[in-house]
Amino acid sequence: MKLEKLKLKKLIVASSIVATGLMTNFAYAADNIKVGVLHSLSGTMAISETTLKDTVLMMIADQNAKGGLLGKQIEPVVVDPASNWPLFAEKGRELLAKEKVDVIFGSWTSVSRKSVLPVLEELNGLMFYPVQYEGEESSKNVFYTGAAPNQQAIPAVDYLMNDIGAERFVLLGTDYVYPRTTNKILEAYLMAKGVKAEDIMVNYTPFGHSDWQGIVADVKKFGSTGKQTAVISTVNGDANIPFYKELGNQGISAEDIPVIAFSVGEEELSGFDTKPLVGHLAAWNYFQSVETEANEAFIANWKKYIGDDKRVTNDPMEATYIGFKMWVKAVEKAGTTDVDAVEQAMIGIAVPNLTGGIAVMNPNHHLSKPVLIGEIQEDGQFEVVWETPDTVIGDAWSDFLPSSKNLVSDWTAPIKCGNFDVTTAKCSGQKF
Repeated sequence: MKLEKLKLKKLIVASSIVATGLMTNFAYAADNIKVGVLHSLSGTMAISETTLKDTVLMMIADQNAKGGLLGKQIEPVVVDPASNWPLFAEKGRELLAKEKVDVIFGSWTSVSRKSVLPVLEELNGLMFYPVQYEGEESSKNVFYTGAAPNQQAIPAVDYLMNDIGAERFVLLGTDYVYPRTTNKILEAYLMAKGVKAEDIMVNYTPFGHSDWQGIVADVKKFGSTGKQTAVISTVNGDANIPFYKELGNQGISAEDIPVIAFSVGEEELSGFDTKPLVGHLAAWNYFQSVETEANEAFIANWKKYIGDDKRVTNDPMEATYIGFKMWVKAVEKAGTTDVDAVEQAMIGIAVPNLTGGIAVMNPNHHLSKPVLIGEIQEDGQFEVVWETPDTVIGDAWSDFLPSSKNLVSDWTAPIKCGNFDVTTAKCSGQKF
């Protein structure tokens, strides 16, 4: 009997120790600052988004090595919306409602951002969106650290017209909101510049499109009239690989019909032979080839973290870097991770970018960014051939669309509105 009681006593003590350990771990976990990572790790967009997941994890590791934030460690919570746009809303709700994350870094495509946006606004979550987009939006719950059209698309057209002498334009895009809205803005801008409708060709393809033979042949024919023709590409995801391969197959060189891309960077080019693509262009706010001490340190840190000297950096990585740095400063400024406090603290935050300037978060939740245009080189890098003399403030609402030319975004008092009509001095009442 005494032996059985002794065994029972030991079992109770052991159970108590285990329970105490679990409670300690739980208490430690509950005390962490949680960062949600909402990027596709599978499907058509994984080619671009997986790197951004790793970038967020690197930034978190670096911050934790410095002692964390507000005396706490930062805990990443990674989910995979799998390039499934409705799943972004579901996974976003999981991060906010179940995991109770303090902030989300995520999305690439505009359709994925717009999918999760109602959830962010319903649950008052905060998300940093690191990719160029079409504008026509400004939510209290989103900070847009990628380029607006006036920080990428419009300067790219100006470069094609003024430096290349382009007179005819092919607008190729993936069939979703970003390319369609961006091209709507570009069509209006081109026509305002005197380009005729018959000198603009527009074509859309689905995500993951692989058969480019006919489309590239049409582009070649469109460009054979004697007028300098250029392609503006908003093709996204892994469809870029067969598109660029077909350009090479049909012998379309940058001298004949230059292509300027808004969604192709170093990461996408690392997947195939770039020799036939030399001279084609991309418009971004960052290139790996920019020589600054900050960029060299970032590249070295990235290669060390990822354990691969061949890995590259790109523009959305810098946008993620800037967004994370700003969020840390805003949390420190506010003394809390409370969304409303951080949202207001974010406005006016400034951090060095990686190209030698200063990124500033403006009242419309968009950054001041430089604009760079680069030529593809044989090694898959870009040589910068043009850049703005200073940073450009991102414009949430385009001046070239009748529906938005009178709208401004200002999330500071007394306006505190994402779409304030300057002609009526009224806010639409929408949150975005």
